[in-house]
Amino acid sequence: MTRFMAACVQVNSCDDMSDNLARAAAYARDAHAAGARLIAFPENVSMMSFGGEKVRAAAFAENDHPALSFFRDLAAELQSTLIVGSLHVKVSGEERDEDRVANRCFVIGPEGQVITSYDKIHMFDVDLANGESYRESKTFRPGNAAKIAETEFGKIGVSICYDVRFGHLFRDYAKAGATMLSIPAAFTRTTGQAHWHTLLKARSIENGCFVIAAAQCGDHPGNRQTFGHSLIIDPWGTVLADGGTEPGFVTAEIDLDRVEEVRRMVPSLQNDQSYQPC
Repeated sequence: MTRFMAACVQVNSCDDMSDNLARAAAYARDAHAAGARLIAFPENVSMMSFGGEKVRAAAFAENDHPALSFFRDLAAELQSTLIVGSLHVKVSGEERDEDRVANRCFVIGPEGQVITSYDKIHMFDVDLANGESYRESKTFRPGNAAKIAETEFGKIGVSICYDVRFGHLFRDYAKAGATMLSIPAAFTRTTGQAHWHTLLKARSIENGCFVIAAAQCGDHPGNRQTFGHSLIIDPWGTVLADGGTEPGFVTAEIDLDRVEEVRRMVPSLQNDQSYQPC
């Protein structure tokens, strides 16, 4: 399928999972009614808790996660492919990871089946100039594997939020055949105002891919503020849809023939050269 409608659902999640899921589903149903068959949700779509203890308390093992079951049922109801930006999933393994959870994205097919899942690789451990400080690695166990979702629409390279700043991940996706890049986020308002549009347009241009980036917006528990502006961008870097700063959804037509057209005009993937690192 080379032409289809995609949507980004933009929400203002809080620490009430039932309310978060109901609001996200309502926007998804509206997007479906508008013609979307690939529907993306932001990072932390089911829960925006503040503090490691609250995050861990609201996490579930994957097989028991109520939000995953909810989105699987929603995908089957809408007969659509869903990109569930991220859920907080309990993980087992090394002793040092017992107090951490995975920030996990799920791509779910139109029959409700999980196509693939991806654990956020890069942790947002930063101190911003305005005094904001974040240490995701204290709560979340980083992933260690890139994932491509093989969907009816084509190959989608999967990532989450802070991953967008690590361009080599998306280059690997493009070289592996991805024509779309999914970048769900809960971008801070400070960094979003400075870098969000620029980073997403760069990832689309340098790889000749569509970018689908659903985002959180508004004020959240713990005085956290997110930027919004869910974006759908074509391979030339043209913004096809921008969600602004309020909850809702945006749609755009995806024409995958545009990927090959752009890659013929600027064949940077073919022109890549190996080199000796410094």
